[in-house]
This record gives sequence, structure tokens and C-alpha cells, in this order.
Amino acid sequence: MRKLIHQINKSIIFKLTILVGLILLLCISIWAYFNINYQQKKIMQGIVEGADGLSHSVKLGMHYAMMNNLREDITLIIKNIAQEKKLNNIRIYNKDGEIKFSNQDAEVDQVTNIKDEACYICHRSEPPLSALSLAERTRIFNGQNGERLLGIISPIYSEPGCATSACHAHPEDKKVLGALDLVLSLKQIDRELGVFKRWLVAFAGILFLITSAAIIFFILRFVKRPIKQMINGTQQIANGEYSNEIDVDQIDELGRLSVAIDKMGKRIGEKQTELNKQRNEYQNLFERVPCIITVQDRNYKLIRYNREFDKKFNPMPGDYCYAAYKGRNEKCVICPVEKTFDDGLSHFSEERGVGKDGSPTHWIVQTSPIKDENGEIVAAMEMSLDVTETKLLEQELEKSEKKYYAIFDNIPNPVFVLDMDTLKILDCNTSVEMVYGYKKDEMIARTFLELFRPEEQDHYQELIKTTAVINQARHLDNRGRTLFVNIRISPHEYPGEKVYLVTTSDITQRLETEQQLIQASKMATLGEMATGVAHELNQPLSVIKTASRFFMKKIRKNEKIKDDILLTMSEEIDTYVDRATKIINHMRQFGRKSDIKLEKVQVNAILEKALEILGQQLKVRGIELTLEFEQGLPLIMADPDRLEQVFINLLINARDAIDERWQSQPHPKDAKAIRLKTKSNADAVTVEVHDTGTGISEHILERIFEPFFTTKKVGQGTGLGLSISYGIIQDCNGSIRAVSRQGEGTGFIIRFPIAKEE
Repeated sequence: MRKLIHQINKSIIFKLTILVGLILLLCISIWAYFNINYQQKKIMQGIVEGADGLSHSVKLGMHYAMMNNLREDITLIIKNIAQEKKLNNIRIYNKDGEIKFSNQDAEVDQVTNIKDEACYICHRSEPPLSALSLAERTRIFNGQNGERLLGIISPIYSEPGCATSACHAHPEDKKVLGALDLVLSLKQIDRELGVFKRWLVAFAGILFLITSAAIIFFILRFVKRPIKQMINGTQQIANGEYSNEIDVDQIDELGRLSVAIDKMGKRIGEKQTELNKQRNEYQNLFERVPCIITVQDRNYKLIRYNREFDKKFNPMPGDYCYAAYKGRNEKCVICPVEKTFDDGLSHFSEERGVGKDGSPTHWIVQTSPIKDENGEIVAAMEMSLDVTETKLLEQELEKSEKKYYAIFDNIPNPVFVLDMDTLKILDCNTSVEMVYGYKKDEMIARTFLELFRPEEQDHYQELIKTTAVINQARHLDNRGRTLFVNIRISPHEYPGEKVYLVTTSDITQRLETEQQLIQASKMATLGEMATGVAHELNQPLSVIKTASRFFMKKIRKNEKIKDDILLTMSEEIDTYVDRATKIINHMRQFGRKSDIKLEKVQVNAILEKALEILGQQLKVRGIELTLEFEQGLPLIMADPDRLEQVFINLLINARDAIDERWQSQPHPKDAKAIRLKTKSNADAVTVEVHDTGTGISEHILERIFEPFFTTKKVGQGTGLGLSISYGIIQDCNGSIRAVSRQGEGTGFIIRFPIAKEE
């Protein structure tokens, strides 16, 4: 019993269930009680009203016989009516209480006590009452066999006919002549009421059980279960398990409460994780910090110390700081810990001495107070940093600075130290004078941009701040001559500020040599194209020759030339002269020596210019040319003349490889072919040149870009074409690679970065 009471006190669900059950039982009991009383009253009211109606019917049925004093008829009527099952007795009393008529013959002429139950209703007062309500005329009593009986008294009033009749005249002042007493059995009614009560009680019990079961199920399913899960969840949170979620699939208040508990657990978990992380960080920091840390009380006894202190001094439990540090028996004369305890402030000191090995030792000491929640100093933390190596490094640094300046001044390439914001020259080495002609004092405080051409200074100012390498930039020396330099830029720390360390390399002589090689390659290319160009020029000359002969013939014969014929032939001559001029200008432009200058160009346009020179020559040799150009290609940065030379070199190599493979053997019509393809993506433009020539074997494919290496026969190639092409593409920040298979042809794939928008 105690256990049950304890369980009830612990469980709010149990309390709620019992409370709801008791309230429900009370409500259903009250409802059943009032319902039974109401139904019982309604039934009894109906029976009473029916009995009263029957009483009137009996009086009406006997009215004629009574008016004519037909006693036998009255007795017969009473007995006939009494045969009704519910009727137990019918009596007619006179004013003296004598039973004059009855369905039971033994009762006739019996005189009852005027104060008897049936008569007492009217005779309880003097004179007797002549008018009563229906409720007052009704009585319920028990019969001899114990069953309940319903009796109803109906007064028989005097009528005018009774006073004037000759048979049995009554005085006119006599209002009540007697009474009709009907007694009905309530046995059947009581049986039906008992059945109704039992069914109603059973229904109330079933309703209570069903409602209680539904309430208990609801509470267990939707209240106790989620509450139990939330209790388990909160217990897990209390035990430090924050990742488990409460599985409550409800969207009501309990569901929202479980979600809130989950969020609370996660937040607590995050905070706990962060707290543990900070604690571990602080612990690791305390243990692994590369300095000695101790915590001392007011008696200078060691409370805590880190791993570094334990490793260097190997203290014993309960040691004092002065004993552990220096093997003393009393505190040091100058003690920063003592000062911290006195004024509650941090104190610094630097100490030096001799280490165990006899070498000089330097220490920096800092103290800090540790206070409790009341602000009282309870301990002091002392941090000691061994700066012996730093002192030695300072000495070495002085020596290295001297070496640095010696190296800095004697580097063969010019070196500049620039301010990161203004690009002003803060320092430079002596090699600047050999390359640029300026003395060191003349360069200091000038801007590095003054070495560039005025129109290029803004461009290079941005490049210096955003790139690490600038190739083939043009500088001006003190006499205004142009120098080509490669520039290397790296951010650096300079005493007190951030700077750029810039190194330049003079490549003017190398570029001049490369230009000579490129020009020589151009001349060699023009020599190889001479036959094709001659064929290109022969066609316009043939047209002009034919037209001139036609004119001379007509003039000798004094024949007039029609105007339309003269116009047509003049237009043909003009067209072919323009064509020949274009070819000659193109070759002259191709053959001239160009400056190194990158600009935005369209790759398709450069390829089309190259095909103007070689296109006809390829057709004459029976080589089919396939063009797959992507329209609207992005622009790239390149030198158009030098890039055209690259494409011409590749086309000539493709032509020679095709001739070498197919010249001495029969071949199908489309066997000799060159395919040019351009395409682009978000970052680059790609050019592909594929041929159906002899191909290149795998073991020499990696050497084809080496200077003076050639796969052609002796006397048929210089070995510079692909090497120069490789250098030109590198200058355009592009890349080139070859793909080939022996006997199946060769392809060159060139990629250029897309030019940035200004």
C-alpha cells in the first residue's frame, strides 16, 4: 500500500488518471441518478394520469346506471372493468365510508374507518374536502403479497338530476355523494423500472469504462510516453549525452516541448564542447607552452607547474620556488612574486647567470596575480622564458646583417626594395648602376615606375601589386635606351614596414639573339613558300597578260572594243592586281622584323591570314583542308605577326609530313588532309592542328621542341621551327603539346588564356 501511495505521489500521470476517473465516475453517477429519477417520475405520472382517466371512464360508464339506480348494472360494469390485468380493485364508497360496490363481493356493505388511508385524504379536516388535486388523490402502498399498489380516489359529485330524481333524491346542498377508489398493481411497472435501472447502470458503467479506457490510452500514448521520453532525454543531457534526439512524433505542446529540449540539449552540447575545447586548449597551452610556468602561494610553495618546468627542474612535491629554481634555502632578495602579492600587479625582471654546464644564461620573468571570487589574491603565477638563445642570436644577427649587405650589394642582378603602397625605392644594390647607369643615391626616393615608359606606368603599377613575375618588360636606362628585363616580385618584411623585394634581369641581348633566330626562321619559311607564292602570283599575271594581248590584237586590227567587254576585262585586271599586291604586302609584312608587343587578337583571324599564303599551295598539292572554327572566340594576348609564324610553321610541317607519307604510294582521294579546329571554354582558347602524315615515334615525341632537332632528312629542315614556335607560345602565356602515333599522323594542341577585360 505504501509503495502504491509512493508511486502515486511520484507520478503526475497516475494522479491525473485517478482524478479524471473520479470526476468522470461522479459525473456519470449523477447523470444516471437524475436520469433514473426523471424516467421514474415520467412513468409514474403517465400511470397516474392513465388511472385518473380510467377513473373518469368508469364513472362515465356507470353514470346511466347510477342515475337510474341500476345496482346490478353497476356491479356488472365494475366487475367487467376489473378484469383488466393492471386493475387490482374497484370500490365505490358512500359518504359514510361504506363500500357500496366492489369487484370483490366480500367487501360490499363493509364499513371502513373514515380515517382510513383511502378516506383520510378528504376526511383529514372537518368538514371533509370536496376538491383535491390529482397528486393528493393518489396513494402508493404495499399489498398483502408485498407488491406495490397505486390507489386513486375520485369523488362522485352530486348532479342536478340526483336532487330531483324520484328514485333516490339527495339534498341540493350535498356536493359529494361518495368516492370511486381504483387500485392498480405496479408489479409490471416496477419490473420494467428495475430492468431500466439495470440497463442504465450498465450503460453508465460501460460508458465509464470506455471513456476511462480512452482517457487512459490518450494519457499513456500522448502524455505519459512523450513525458517519459523527455525525462529520459533530460537524464541523458544531465549525463552528458547531448547528441541523442527525443523521438516524439507530435506537433502539439509536448511535441514542441521535446523539440525545445532537443535544441536545448544541442546548445548545451555545443557549449559543453566549446567549454571542453577551451579547457583542453588552456590545459594544453599551460602544459605545452614553450616557457616555464609555476603557480605559488604566499609562502612561495609550488601549487602547480607545467611540463617544461618539470622537465628542466624535476621538482619534488611541496618544493618552494627558490629551492626548485636555484637550490636556495630562502627566497631571492629581488623577488617579483613578492611584489605581486604586495600590490596585486604584474612585475617583470630579467636575470642572468651561469647554467649547469658553465655557459651564460639569460632569463625573463613575469608574474601575474590569481584572485578568488572575492577579489583576494590567493596565488601568483610566474612565467620564465629562457632567452639565452635569443641573446646569442642577436649577436649572430649583427654578423649576418653585415653578410646580408655584402651579398645584397654584390648580387649581379639589380635588386630593389620598394614601398608596398607607393612603389618608392627604399634601397637598391650596386648592380643597378651597371645595368641602368644610375648611382644608388640617385635611385633612392624615386619611384620604381620611372624606369618604365610613361604610357606603360599605370599598367605595370597594377601588375607589380598583383603578380609575382613579369616577363619581357621594357625599362629605360639613364640615357633613355630601352632594356628588356624579367622582373621577379615578392612581398617582404623590412624594418618597420612591408615592402616588395624586386629583382630584374637584363634579357635584352638574349631577346635580340632570339629575334635574329626568329627572323632567320621567317626567311627560311619564306624560302620554302617561294614556289607556292610564285604560283599565287602567276595566276594574276596570266590574267593581265591575256587581257593585254587581247587589247593589242584589237588595236592592231583597228577593231573597236565593246564598252561592256572593256569594262569587264578592266575590272578583272584591277581585281588580280589587288590580289597580287595583297600577297606581296602580306609576305613583306611577314618577313619584316617586328617588335615584341602583346595585344588582344582573334585566333581565327590569325589562322585565316596564315591560310592566305599557304591555302593555295595546299590545294595544288592535293591536300584537303578542313576548318572547324568556333565563331565568336574570346580574345587572347599575343603578338599577331609572331603567332602567324607559329601557325605557318605548323602548316608547313604538316604539309611536308603528308608529302613524305603519300608521295611515293597510291592513296585514296581524302588520304591527304589537314584539319584546323578552334574552340573555347571559360578559361582558355584552344587551337588544334592535325595532319595525316607520317607521324612521330613515341621515343622522340618529347624532343621535337628542342632547338635544332628535326625529323626531316638532312638539308630539308633547320630544327628551329618548333623550338621557336614553342618560345613564342610561352611568351603569350600559352602551352603547346604534340599527340602522334607512328604512321597515323600528328596533332598539335595549343592553349591560350583568355585576355582579361580592362
